[in-house]
Amino acid sequence: MKNILIIGAGPAGIFTALELLKLGYKEKITLIEQGRLIENRVCPKSKTHECTHCKPYCNITSGFSGAGAFSDGKLSLNYEVGGDLPNLLGANIVQDLIDYTDKIYLEFGADTHVEGAEETDEIREIRKSATIAGLKLVDCPIRHLGTEKAHELYYQIEKYLIENDVEILANQTCTDVIIEDGKCLGAIVNNEKILADEVVIATGRKGADWLDNMCRLHGIGREAGVVDIGVRVEVRNEVMEKVNKALYESKLIGWPQPFCNKVRTFCQNPGGFVAQENYDNDLAVVNGHSFKDLKSNNTNLAILCSHRFTYPFDDPITYAKKVGEMVNMLGDGHILVQRLGDIKAGKRTWQEELSRSNLKPTLTDAVAGDITAAMPYRTLVNILNFIEQVDKVVPGFASNETLLYAPELKFYSNRIKMDTSLNTNVKNLHCLGDASGWTRGLMMSSVMGVYMARQLMK
Repeated sequence: MKNILIIGAGPAGIFTALELLKLGYKEKITLIEQGRLIENRVCPKSKTHECTHCKPYCNITSGFSGAGAFSDGKLSLNYEVGGDLPNLLGANIVQDLIDYTDKIYLEFGADTHVEGAEETDEIREIRKSATIAGLKLVDCPIRHLGTEKAHELYYQIEKYLIENDVEILANQTCTDVIIEDGKCLGAIVNNEKILADEVVIATGRKGADWLDNMCRLHGIGREAGVVDIGVRVEVRNEVMEKVNKALYESKLIGWPQPFCNKVRTFCQNPGGFVAQENYDNDLAVVNGHSFKDLKSNNTNLAILCSHRFTYPFDDPITYAKKVGEMVNMLGDGHILVQRLGDIKAGKRTWQEELSRSNLKPTLTDAVAGDITAAMPYRTLVNILNFIEQVDKVVPGFASNETLLYAPELKFYSNRIKMDTSLNTNVKNLHCLGDASGWTRGLMMSSVMGVYMARQLMK
């Protein structure tokens, strides 16, 4: 047997270790995480009501269970949702892995209820409206953990790993991987060498930039993938009531004129809360949370525009960061929020205008302003035209009071070249999850971890 080093304790890394244990692996497993253990991950904003820019790492984006578990904790149960792993492994294999991984989540306390599992007249009517509007409705059953319940579930997994002798090194920063003669021998962690026979990088969306740097430094096979730039939209629950009841999360995809880029909805949170996340360079990005018990009067969801760049440009992560930095600059380091009606009128939004609206922002420290002054033209036009299409499915979605928060950025553009055993061109080095560019979201990252463990046991 071989010693295995896993860099990153998000779902991909966690489920690699978990499945190795289930398969009877007896040798050393080391799990490195730059953030804290899950029981120590607390966002102070719940008390301060304002982002305190935690150092050295944001407790929402870093720590055991990764960033995904601190957003809304939704498990997508259809292979069509969650990235491009089916293109690498095959749709049937991935769907079987999803079904298997879902059972593990249930073992550790996931809610047995599944949203959108049945085909109803309401769903058929929504699909008909989407088709007429030029949109595709992706049918995807959702198992909703809820932000607070996800904490409890992953804490149980954390305890299970520790009790079964998985060494979890929290608050540890991996600065480099050790590669000699085309073979990975381990990693540099807090200026010390940790040697291993197999190294698995699973650093998540937050670690995509770091992994990209490793690829450039060590010649790890990669290609520039897609980067998603967008906004988080917030409306009253009454506007989304029909869709929320029938589907919980409506996954709509379109290719709006005139540019025909792919635009999609993502991470819908009925009765949820818009949230801020911070990256290491103090970049503030917007996300959404959805709790099981605590509910707001609003529904929020992301609208993301996909960008794929071609020669000679091959650094889409930096491009997305520059967009985010521009928006942050206009908001003095905060998330910007603007009413859709003001965008249409060609004006910024003022704070007193928000206070008069029926729709009250759930991100209370967002700064009213003008996102159009920072968002790229192509991206903004795609998003606005897509919103008009969604309005035909959800009347009122494109109302003047609808709120747009920016920036919403997804850093998984770097795609690692791997074979179907998840081998890179560097021997004994493997890359998983959102950082690898192959997955998006909790379930597909977890699935990739399960599959990785099975390959390591061969």
